[in-house]
Amino acid sequence: MRLFLFLFLSIFAFADTQIVGKVVKVYDGDTIHILDDDLNRLIIRLYGIDAPEIKQPFGKKSREFLAKKIGGKKVKIQIKNKDKYRRILGIVTYRKKDINAEMVKNGYAWSYDKFSKKYKKLERVAKREKVGLWADKHKIRPEKFRYLISVKPSKF
Repeated sequence: MRLFLFLFLSIFAFADTQIVGKVVKVYDGDTIHILDDDLNRLIIRLYGIDAPEIKQPFGKKSREFLAKKIGGKKVKIQIKNKDKYRRILGIVTYRKKDINAEMVKNGYAWSYDKFSKKYKKLERVAKREKVGLWADKHKIRPEKFRYLISVKPSKF
């Protein structure tokens, strides 16, 4: 019970605080590395979105789009939580623009409804307009792609 209470309180103490840092690496379309003002390297997972994996169609384009938007730039991150890999989940802003929203709006990421429905309306618009990954008739959600590549072929 104490462990649960500690975890519960630490999540809410952490949520909705803000950090600032320079983007030093764009890992993929939904994960960046920043250097904060104390020179700590932090891994940030963009909250509420799921971008294609690098080996998926639009994976490299998604990373390139994000890099053009914020690579080398000083960004603000509104921290929402941490994920099971201990990455910070946050909403990234640059010049007062929600970069997570930009990724979905331009068709370089899905709304990650499992965790947030914040970007669902933007996804519907991108889908209707066939922007970015929505132009691909055979698109696969990243979570399904991760599952498919993790399954080992059975022996016959």
